[in-house]
This record gives sequence, structure tokens and C-alpha cells, in this order.
Amino acid sequence: MPDDRLQIALLQSTDRKPNKQTTDSRSLCFRAQTGNPTTDDRFQIALLQSTDRKQQTDDRYIVCCLLSAVCCLPITLFFMLAIEARDVEYRYGQTVAVERSSFSVPEGAITALIGPNGSGKSTLLSGIAGIVAPSSGTMQVHQASTPRRIAFVLQTTKVNDALPITVREIVAMGRYPTLGMLGRITDKDRSIIDAAMERMSIADISQRHLRELSGGQRQRVFVAQGLAQDHDLLLLDEPLTGLDLPSAQAIDSVIHEEQQLGRTIVMSTHDLAEARVSDHVILMAGRVIASGPPDEALTPTTLREAYGAALLHVDEDQLFLDDPAHQPTEGHHVHQSRSIHPEAIPDDRHS
Repeated sequence: MPDDRLQIALLQSTDRKPNKQTTDSRSLCFRAQTGNPTTDDRFQIALLQSTDRKQQTDDRYIVCCLLSAVCCLPITLFFMLAIEARDVEYRYGQTVAVERSSFSVPEGAITALIGPNGSGKSTLLSGIAGIVAPSSGTMQVHQASTPRRIAFVLQTTKVNDALPITVREIVAMGRYPTLGMLGRITDKDRSIIDAAMERMSIADISQRHLRELSGGQRQRVFVAQGLAQDHDLLLLDEPLTGLDLPSAQAIDSVIHEEQQLGRTIVMSTHDLAEARVSDHVILMAGRVIASGPPDEALTPTTLREAYGAALLHVDEDQLFLDDPAHQPTEGHHVHQSRSIHPEAIPDDRHS
């Protein structure tokens, strides 16, 4: 029955971290959809319709949930496209890094880019960021009006920790694309830098040097740099790999906050549990094997094709071993415990 599907859709929407505005909006949406809006509801609906894009994000997501449930179609079909790639190929000299592939990324969604080491995830992120040009095909980024509106957070392992630079100076680099001709940091820039550090809980270490930080602290610093940049699209290269649990949870929280602010997030990962709770998945193995909602992209067939002999076992729990570079260590995360929805995810511990 349609009413049942509406109820299911509203329950699905609660998977997003609620705040007071989100909860009120869900109640409002439910009353409107069931034909019982009050006079105050109508006034609130008018206010919502007149607000800017950021404030409408949660309500747009609820509408997508409703449409998805009523039409019995994947939720990502109701998002606009942020990125569209057609027959793209990436090369480094004569070496093909990513074979010809086509895929799309929904606007306002969290997309997980998953695959074994050397599958082309980092290259594809660089292609989306405009750092690497395709040797053939087209890569269109619809959401960002300019490459300056794309924030790209690299793996911390690719940054020399001997650089004599403080945490605050690193985060401040996120403002460089928008500085004027004189390149001077303004009071507005300083406020944005402060806010980014507060969001990542690193304000108290702002004067420390990079070499003095733990791996989790370093990752928070570089995510804060991305947050400090004016952006519509946030790209993260393995932001949660190998982190201590508090740092992984802090970054995971910010990723979902960014979605609530109307931004599109694309993040590479080795973790199947992370991919399962994303809105959209791109599975890679030298090319795009599958692209779509998690339950369509992460099937036994596609996983075997992507991981081959590294895939130990596939059944309803979908347990697999990725590669030696992603072995757990004492004091570091276990996938189920770190996930924002552990109760909904089968245990995905490495063995």
C-alpha cells in the first residue's frame, strides 16, 4: 500500500543524523503527505520553500525517500547528477591507470569509491578534481561552477611530515583559492579557518607542527583544510583508513554534516561496511566494474570480478579480505564498531 511505503520511506530517512530542524521537517512532511496539514504546517511549508538551498537539503532528501518508496525505485534515481563520466580513460605515459569507464555521481549524495589497491581510485578522484586530464572520453562536473569549488583531501601518507608548518597554516591553505590579488588572509577567512578547526576538534593543537601529530590528528587537519575551502563538491582519498576510532567517528560525522549542507561527497575506501551505508557506490578494478546503489553495485558477482582471489567468502554477510595494506592493528578501528549504523551492518571484521 502507498501509505505503508510512505511510512517505510520516513523510517529510512531517519538513518540520517537528526537535528531539531530535520526532525521537525520530517514530521511536517509526513503530515502533508498524509493529507492532514494544519494551518501552521502550511505556513511552515511556505517558509521551507522560500529558504536557500542549504536549508532545503534535508527536506529534499525526505522527498527523494518518499518518491523512491512509492515508485519502488532506487533513491539515487531522484537525485540530479553532480558528476557524469562517459568513456573516460586515464593514462600516465603509456600506462593505463583507468580503462575506459562510464559512471555518474548523484548530487547531494555520499558516494563510496571502493576497490582493491591499485584499482584506480585515487586516479579517478584526481580526474574529478581536474588534476589529471582524461586521455579519452569526457568528465563533466555539473555541481561545481569552477574547479575552485572542488575540495580535494589527499591521503596523509602523501604529505611530507617534515614540512616546518603548523596545523593552522595547513588549514589556512584551504582559503588560498579564494584569496584576492594581494593574497592576504582577511577576518572572514580567519573565521572560516577557526570554524573548520572547531568542526574537526583540532583548535587546541593549532600551533603544533605536522611532525608532532598522530595519524588521526593529521587526517583531521587535512579534512579541516578541505572544509575551509569554499566548495560544492568534497573529494576524500581514503579518509578513514587506519585511523583510531575517535578520529574515524569525527570525520564520519563531518562527512554527513557536509551532506546536510547540500554538498556532494565522493570518498575512496577499502571498507565494504562504509560502502554499504553510502547512498551510491562506484566499484573499481582498473576500470569501473559497477556503479549504483549499494545493493546493486556490491553483489557477489561484481565483488568477485573486482577482488578475484583476494575475496575469501561471499554470502549474506559478505565477508572478504581486501589486501595486505588494510590489515587492522591493535587500538585501531573494527568496521562494524566505527560505522554510523552498526546495528544495520553485518560484522565485517578482517580475519
